[in-house]
Formats: sequence, structure tokens, C-alpha cells
Amino acid sequence: MIFETASDVDFVSALLHGRRARLAEAERLDALCAIRSVPELVHAIEPSAPNESVVDLQRRMVSKLADELLTFAWRIAGPSGACLEWMAVRFQVENLKVLARGMVTGAKLEEVEPYLVPLRKPFVLDAEALVTADSLETFAARIPSRLLRGGVALAASAFERNRRPFFIEAGLDHGYLTELLARVEPLAAREMPDLKVLACQETAMFHVDLAARGRLTYDLRPEDLMAFYVPGAGISRAVFTAMLSAHDAQQVAAEAAGRAIDRASAAEAKAGEAREAVTPAVLETLTLNRYYRLAYWVFRRSHIGVGTIAGYAAMRRVELANLITLSEGVRAGVAPAALRRRLIPREVQEHERV
Repeated sequence: MIFETASDVDFVSALLHGRRARLAEAERLDALCAIRSVPELVHAIEPSAPNESVVDLQRRMVSKLADELLTFAWRIAGPSGACLEWMAVRFQVENLKVLARGMVTGAKLEEVEPYLVPLRKPFVLDAEALVTADSLETFAARIPSRLLRGGVALAASAFERNRRPFFIEAGLDHGYLTELLARVEPLAAREMPDLKVLACQETAMFHVDLAARGRLTYDLRPEDLMAFYVPGAGISRAVFTAMLSAHDAQQVAAEAAGRAIDRASAAEAKAGEAREAVTPAVLETLTLNRYYRLAYWVFRRSHIGVGTIAGYAAMRRVELANLITLSEGVRAGVAPAALRRRLIPREVQEHERV
């Protein structure tokens, strides 16, 4: 068995402190929001990139992040490397969601293929076999990961009554997050609690999404959504039940305060002082705000170590979400000021911790 060495972790940590300075944040995001054409945006994000569409740009950025995570995982190896490698499974999960939507709607492979992110082994999928599956059971059987197959199995009952891809997506997320928490638990016991902090926030974000999109947007049955509850992430079953019983997004925010959304943000939403109405989309932004804040805190607190790597990876995910939102906004002609408000804010609240 290969165990990680201090020199490997130190090398990767030092490398990431250099890369951290190049992330698209703060003033650089302001400048990118002022760009008015997709070709100019592509050149500004990566000057050496070829001329490409918004979809191609997004696929390449996601693929690059997945490659980064795999490279870190293989450099470090051992239990920490296994945890980082599983974090890269998130991108395989997103490809499976695209294929699940195609399977449900009867789309052809050539219709969904442009939206699949190129991934290297071990995350390559048989896209044609998955998108042409004739049932959920067949689709699940063609998923390489046993852990993700188990998550999809949770969707079977609800999907049989209501053929929404949302249930399959929720099952995939459940399988991914359950294993993520399992892998970070022993590392947290080895004085690496930062990995668990980020995994818990990602899981809490999933619960908010189930309540916001599942209940408020799609009006799905609470009992169907409850099947996807993931224990061990700071949101009790009782709190999740309350989220699913909420009448609006503001109520969901109140239940998520201090768990998935920072208390200051939840209080602002409750007081009606937010710049826009509280919607499921706003809830997603608020949970990402907290995720970014925790990642920033973990990255700075760890300085050198696996926490540094996990914090950097989380900040890169938020950067990627911002760049995707930005590229879609530029393509749609959204005004710079309005576009900037849709991105994860640059302010980091140092007084709020975990």
C-alpha cells in the first residue's frame, strides 16, 4: 500500500499557493464582467485557448479542474489521495446526470454528447449504453461505480410514479456524498477536520437543493425527497423535514441558517433586506457563498497540508461556477452590473467560522 509522504503534500500545497493567486476573483471578476463578447472572454480567461463556443469553453474548464484533482490524488496517494480522488468523481456524476436526462427524454447520443465533460480514466463512461438504456434499472446497472448505483436505486420508487430526471440526479448525489463523508471521517480523526467541514457543507447544500428545487420548484412529494436524506452532515432529519415543509424559499433559508447558509445571510433574507427576492436560485447562491467562505478559511488556516488542497479545490469549483455563469451572461447580453451581482461575492466574512 502506498502512503502519502509529507514531501508530496508539501510540494502540492506550495504549488497551489502559487495557483491561488491566478484564480478569477475580486477585481479580475469585475474586469471579466465588463467583456461583451464570447471570443474576447475566452481569450481573457485563457489567452492560449482556441476560438470556441461557450459550451466548449465550459467543458474545457470543467475537464481541467477534474484533471487537477486527479493529479493531486495520484501524487499524494494513501487515504488522503483516495479522498481527493473521490472528489473528482463529482465530475463523473455530472456527466451521468446529463446522460440520465437524455435517457428519460429519449435524446440521441449526438444530442447530449456536446454537454459531456471529457474525463480520463477511471471516470470514462459508456455514454451510448447509458443514454440508450430502456429502464432505470438498466441505466443503473451500466454505471461503473457500485456506490453510485446504490444511490440511483433509491430513486426507483419515486421515478416509477413520476418519471423526472431529478430523482435520478438526487440518487447520484446521494451516492457520491455518502461515500465522500465516509472517506473524510477517518481523516478528520487524524487531525484533518477541514476535509469534513467542506464535505458537510457540500452535503448541506444538497439538502437545501432538494427542498428548494424538489419541493418549491417541482412540487415533488416530501416523502419521495426524504429518501435522499444523507445523515452525518450537520442537518438532522428533523431539520430536513422542516425544510421540506417550508412554504417558500425564505423559510428554507431560516431552517438552513448556520447549517448550509451563514446566519448573517439568512437574517438578511428574513428581514427582507436582500437586493432581490429570496428564490431557489438565491438559496443556491447563499449556500455557495458559505462553501466559498469555508474553503477560503480552510485554505488560509491549513497553509500546508491536505486541507490546503481541499480548500483550493473547493475555491476552484466556485470559480468554475462563476465563470460558467459569466460566460452564459455575456452570451445573453446581461449588463455588467447585473451580471456581477449573480456571481459569488468577493467579501469573505472572517468573523464567521464553521
